[in-house]
Amino acid sequence: MLGSRPQSYPPFLLSQPSRREFLARLGGGLGSTALAQLLASDHPPIKGSDGSVTAHHPPKAKRVIQLFMNGGASQMDLFDYKPALFKQAGQRFDPGQGLRVEAPTSAPGTVLKPPFELRQHGQSGRWVSNLLPRLAEQVDDLAFLMAMQSRTNVHGPGSYLMNTGFLLPGFPSFGTWVNYALGSECDNLPGFIVLPDAKGLPYNQKGNFSSGFLPVSHQGTLIQAGSTSPIHDLRAHPSAEYITPEADHDGLDLLHRFNRQHAQQHPDDSRLEARIQSYELAARMQLSAPEAFSLQGESTVTQRLYGLDNTVTEDFGRRCLLARRLIERGVRFVQVWSGTGGPTGNWDNHSNIQKELPPMCASIDQPIAGLLLDLKARGLLQDTLVLWNTEFGRMPFAQSSEGRDHNGGSFVGWMTGAGVKPGVSYGESDEWGWKAARDITTTYDFHATVLHLLGLNHERLTFRHNGSNRRLTDVHGSVIYPLLA
Repeated sequence: MLGSRPQSYPPFLLSQPSRREFLARLGGGLGSTALAQLLASDHPPIKGSDGSVTAHHPPKAKRVIQLFMNGGASQMDLFDYKPALFKQAGQRFDPGQGLRVEAPTSAPGTVLKPPFELRQHGQSGRWVSNLLPRLAEQVDDLAFLMAMQSRTNVHGPGSYLMNTGFLLPGFPSFGTWVNYALGSECDNLPGFIVLPDAKGLPYNQKGNFSSGFLPVSHQGTLIQAGSTSPIHDLRAHPSAEYITPEADHDGLDLLHRFNRQHAQQHPDDSRLEARIQSYELAARMQLSAPEAFSLQGESTVTQRLYGLDNTVTEDFGRRCLLARRLIERGVRFVQVWSGTGGPTGNWDNHSNIQKELPPMCASIDQPIAGLLLDLKARGLLQDTLVLWNTEFGRMPFAQSSEGRDHNGGSFVGWMTGAGVKPGVSYGESDEWGWKAARDITTTYDFHATVLHLLGLNHERLTFRHNGSNRRLTDVHGSVIYPLLA
């Protein structure tokens, strides 16, 4: 078990007069308890050369960049080529065997063929839409999950399932679990950073990257990359002239007294430690964050590689470049979102695939290709895991006449980088891309595999909550070894 909530604070907490020592000792409170339980387990994790806890087994990956396509990216229009959709286009969709055909938000229409050409690329012969020409050039470095399957075809639960392992809110996010288990590689930036689409937050808003019942300090830190102030309230507004170093000192002394009082009244509340850690981190970020989030030091060639010279790719490209800069500086998990919540501006192409899919692909194709090339050139792909995900796929038949409805039965994801076998695929959907048919990958299998690459056993990464040993993969999940190098 990788930690649980302590029953009370140690005696020194209530009698120590020094704020500096109080903060230092309190900062190790819950962490020390978790560490003690780790070392007392039947299968203790490996220790690093400095004695720190690092993982359950030797990791292949040190850090993760997850690219999340919000809304349900269409598998058969991007990566899952199905000749049957062309042969049966315009016909009534009938899978045979008396199977009932349903759609979540509409009546099933006729078979809809992809309106864009898919061609085979690379030595692996992977099919890719001509909407993603830059990414197609790198398919031999990618490992595709061709038969992913969700337990739902509704955005909210589907996004929760992909991001937390559960259909309902209140559970820790994927990045939170990783940050909780491994921590950040640096002291001056959060371990889990989220870079949302400039148009807005995804479905479920901040619930996709919340800490749930894990310590709050491990939740995703939201960064508005396109804003003049990416981190809100990191510094006082220039008009607030009354905020001086002296005033800060007095405020911190007052805060210290409040913290001591709160610790006495609520000894089991982990949020106090999280608040203290966030204040301390914010102070350090005042020095480190401006440099980390500034692209002025990046060459013109690098900025063009990510598409920062094009209004279509500038937003997603900026965030992909920031993701690279952040993992270089020790951030453990960076999540980059494409698409906002709502009926438009995302991958939820209900109305017209031909009109709605191209702008989404155009916004991400060059930035993702640039990110992969840049990571590879810098030697970062050797120990960085890059993930491309969405919450579910689309139907093989039309909604109205030219759109596609939600489909949890089958969708596609891919991964590349540390520990991943390049140029392979795993699983297969049926002849229409309607249902996953062979070597199915559940969200639990996906999470178990990524945790394995990070050196974590998904069955042992647990947290005691409400009488249960909770984990990211619930009571399911198997590592997909065919994808591993």
